[in-house]
Amino acid sequence: MLTIIQAAGWPIWPLIACSVLGLALIIERFVSLQTSRVAPPTLLEEAMTVSRQSVPPPDVVNKLAMNSALGEVLATGFRELSANPKASDEDLRSCLEGKGREVAARLQRYLAALATIASAAPLLGLLGTVVGMIEIFGAQMGDGAIGGGAAGSNPVQLAQGISIALYNTAFGLMVAIPALIFWRYFRARVDAYLLTMELASEQLFRHLIRIRG
Repeated sequence: MLTIIQAAGWPIWPLIACSVLGLALIIERFVSLQTSRVAPPTLLEEAMTVSRQSVPPPDVVNKLAMNSALGEVLATGFRELSANPKASDEDLRSCLEGKGREVAARLQRYLAALATIASAAPLLGLLGTVVGMIEIFGAQMGDGAIGGGAAGSNPVQLAQGISIALYNTAFGLMVAIPALIFWRYFRARVDAYLLTMELASEQLFRHLIRIRG
């Protein structure tokens, strides 16, 4: 591996940095976007069960808020109704929507950086290709190249230019393709979570109206 890095030249170092950063972002998103951390399947049903007659006690609401991202949204609705028992429908909906936007922004964290890596890696690979082509042309324009023919070419410089061009192109694609795949995967996962939380918020909104009434 070290031999490949040395053969690829300096243009490969930005790609290595992108690969390390991309891997760190992918691992972080896998951990943060677990279903148990975002939207446990039975959480809404449990929250509505414990609040069938009235708003749950503060300790229960706090435990709900610490459960997951969906729990934060649900707890916000309970806290609003507890603080203002006569809150209007608009106030309750606005409170839930505001917390929902906050949670959505947190779920989408780092996805833009991952998309940037997926877009930038092929360009960095292309930069390495251009640098390699410059090396190749430099090898063809050696001291004896004025008289024409390949006699003036520098074989070592020529081989180095080819290595730089090919290795950087390949490594740029190796970084970009997984980054793009995981970016699309996480985007789809976040969209599914947001839809789940939106539907859950709507159900909780109607449940809070019944409690208030």
